[in-house]
Amino acid sequence: MFNINPMPKGNVKRVAVIVTQYFFNSHADVILGRLFGGFDYHPQVEVVSLYTDQVPDNDMSRSEAARCDVPIYATIEETIKTPYHNGGVDGIIIIGEHGDYPDDEKGQKMYPRRRLLEDTLRTMDELNLVVPIFSDKHLSYDIQDSVWMYEQLRQRGIPFMGGSSIPHIPPVPSFDPKLLEQAGELLIVSFSDAIEAYGYHGLELMQSLAEKRAGGESGVKSVRVLQGSAVWESMDRGDWPEDLMLQTLSLYEDRANVHPRESDDLTILFAIEYRDGFKGYVIQQSTIVDQWGFAFRGQDSTVTAAISATDTNRPWKHFARLTGMIETFIISGQEPFPAERILMSSGLTNLSMEALFHKNKRETPELDFSYGQ
Repeated sequence: MFNINPMPKGNVKRVAVIVTQYFFNSHADVILGRLFGGFDYHPQVEVVSLYTDQVPDNDMSRSEAARCDVPIYATIEETIKTPYHNGGVDGIIIIGEHGDYPDDEKGQKMYPRRRLLEDTLRTMDELNLVVPIFSDKHLSYDIQDSVWMYEQLRQRGIPFMGGSSIPHIPPVPSFDPKLLEQAGELLIVSFSDAIEAYGYHGLELMQSLAEKRAGGESGVKSVRVLQGSAVWESMDRGDWPEDLMLQTLSLYEDRANVHPRESDDLTILFAIEYRDGFKGYVIQQSTIVDQWGFAFRGQDSTVTAAISATDTNRPWKHFARLTGMIETFIISGQEPFPAERILMSSGLTNLSMEALFHKNKRETPELDFSYGQ
């Protein structure tokens, strides 16, 4: 059991929270649950209102909100306007992950993240309100919606933070981040048979590392996604760096020393070609590991490898780090990393799923932008 700590009231930043569903071990649970003082977490902001898009049979929102004396509203408009007129709103947290939503023809969960943000922005515009917004994971399942969401936030000058907890986990073993400046290629090892949901984690981790190369991010030229035996045939041709995969896997002490090609598990390879010649890869296999890992090669051929050492069970301590970052972001109003990373990793996910569906290489003019230089 974890201690429950009081949520601060009074002279602290006030946030409105919008979620799709709130149940045990959902993202709402492990983020909002901490802001409600659960998991032995000491919150630094006050949640003043809550909107839930869906209420499943195993819902926790009603009991937890009642415990913390937080009102739940039927619309996003009420969730923002009511506290705004009764003390103010200093930040908005959107957790559009988990819920009963359909999949599209490409196998992507059609989370209503654009609708949640669009309703939020419409209400903020009516109030002439500009406050920090956090939106969990990638922007949308659709590339046009992802670009629209990013552009709407930038046009309004709204501080924005998005994405997941994975890029913020300290690597094990640690290494000098300056080594990334000379990186020429990078490979992420990911897991799960949830191609989009966990592929995003791998692609976001990849982008968080790739953007640190000398000159910053220069844009992506194309994406290609292989599946099953095509992954290993491509490896045999030398199309992607097997040695980076094997060096990463060597860090997992409890993993059997078996080559992943011997597994019958679903295997996916995301291959990303950047405009400056940099190359990134994410290999994802259902049960290959249970934490993300990576390796990159410098210009001098030196290889650096590490694991993003996330918790593999509750209390999922990596979400404590993310929750703390969200609070600091809302309190300071300063973006903790380039928001362009979330547009890039969202677009990589959107276009990779499209490439996988159509079984072709996809040119990516939508991702022809630079940042961090």
